[in-house]
Amino acid sequence: MGSLSGLRLAAGSCFRLCERDVSSSLRLTRSSDLKRINGFCTKPQESPGAPSRTYNRVPLHKPTDWQKKILIWSGRFKKEDEIPETVSLEMLDAAKNKMRVKISYLMIALTVVGCIFMVIEGKKVRRGFFSIQYVCSPPRT
Repeated sequence: MGSLSGLRLAAGSCFRLCERDVSSSLRLTRSSDLKRINGFCTKPQESPGAPSRTYNRVPLHKPTDWQKKILIWSGRFKKEDEIPETVSLEMLDAAKNKMRVKISYLMIALTVVGCIFMVIEGKKVRRGFFSIQYVCSPPRT
């Protein structure tokens, strides 16, 4: 019983130390420019006239012939004439990912067909093996 109470005292002192560290970090947060509203910390609002440094322009890329084929095979466009001169990199990535999925489904189907074919061929060989064994065995006397 003595070790259990000692363990409880050690856990309690550890908890108090952690609590003290958390409360000191909260004091630092409260003294900065963050506002505490309903338990949430929010940054002060910037003025609406301040210039934004983010650009909404998407970089465009001129697709190669291979990338045009991928865009057509993935179903993004029906004909090569429909593909614009420049496309976004996100569109190319989405088409490549769609092609990867289609190829993986094809590989799964081919693997299943190959397994079934090998089972059938194995049964044929086994059947032939046993028939040869009975024919070639010496007659019993």
